[in-house]
Amino acid sequence: MTDPQRMTWGFSTAGRILFGPGAVGQLEQVAERLRSARALIVTDQAIAAAGLVERVIAPLEAAGVAVDVFDGGEPEPSFDVARRSIEFARDCDPDTIIGLGGGSNMDLAKVTAVGVTHGGDFRQYVDHDNIPGPVRPLICIPTTAGTGSEVSHSAVLTDTDNDIKVSTLSEYLRPQYAIVDPELTRSCPKKPTADAGIDALTHAVEAYLATRYNELPIPAGSSFPYEGAHPLGQALAEQAIRLVGEHLVQVVNNLDDMEAREGMALAATLAGMAFSNCGVALVHGMEYPLGGALHCTHGEGNGLLLPYVMRFNLPKRTAELARIAALLGEDVAGLSEKEAAERAIEAVMRLNEAIGIPTRIRQLGGTREQLPEFARKAYAIKRLTTLTPRQPSEADILAIYEEAF
Repeated sequence: MTDPQRMTWGFSTAGRILFGPGAVGQLEQVAERLRSARALIVTDQAIAAAGLVERVIAPLEAAGVAVDVFDGGEPEPSFDVARRSIEFARDCDPDTIIGLGGGSNMDLAKVTAVGVTHGGDFRQYVDHDNIPGPVRPLICIPTTAGTGSEVSHSAVLTDTDNDIKVSTLSEYLRPQYAIVDPELTRSCPKKPTADAGIDALTHAVEAYLATRYNELPIPAGSSFPYEGAHPLGQALAEQAIRLVGEHLVQVVNNLDDMEAREGMALAATLAGMAFSNCGVALVHGMEYPLGGALHCTHGEGNGLLLPYVMRFNLPKRTAELARIAALLGEDVAGLSEKEAAERAIEAVMRLNEAIGIPTRIRQLGGTREQLPEFARKAYAIKRLTTLTPRQPSEADILAIYEEAF
């Protein structure tokens, strides 16, 4: 039932987005605008080995900025890595923090900015709206096309003690600058390119299908990390879905195709803008325990689960799924709305197969005995089940896992 008080929606993103080949060169002007004197680059050794750190250091030094580098990032970063990054930042005391890499490095930079600004145990900031105030200026520079972390208000870490990924969400985590330079994704290998790309599609699809802003069962004015699906977010999601349909297989098959690289970079940023406002939902809720236990990448887990959750939502989002089919390039002429919706699910499954994303949990090393615990943990993430248009029970979630097994 629609809440008459929930008739408004809002939209937020990074303070400024700089997009296009060569955009990283504008970092000199960005540093000058921020009046930065000392910057910390949070990245990993693979990014450093690819020569991308030097491409960031050069314009910073041209602006007279002293630069420190923490290159201890890792995929799906753990609490331990976050602790080390924060300690490194406290020692060098930067006035600007730069996340360089995929979503893992950008999220680590966000957590580092929180820890060095506000002190204490960073775990106290996990979940929604637990960051007490602004953090030191953040610049995010993606080297993959997928997570959208450069424009989002979230950071994901892995709680290895409990085998689950956890999110910190706050408007204070939106970067002041997002510098999206498709040339920096050129060195991204095939598997990370595929995993990131399907992650972007998941973000766009979940934002597009999410519980609508005026139907959220949340009292107006109360604290909630997402707005629900709304017209601006859905417009961004549609464009992102279209771009993924045009370019993802293309770039995975030819990593040097810069037209496809640019298309996917734009898709990822648009999807990030969409999901960080409208929300993500059950796919992400189910991936957190699965990915935490099986140590797959976030994109890989999301991509695997996406078509199964789309099927679960079909009764509530038939028209939207039919539209997704068309956006992905499916010929839906003459089909009923339900038939077209089914085509969307089939298209995502084929896309996964074409780019090498596993289509079954057992392919990741999961066992059937793990599924009930996955379902219990996923069901407990209420912010994500709330955003799922067809509200799931724990039994529903277990059934989806079993179908995907």
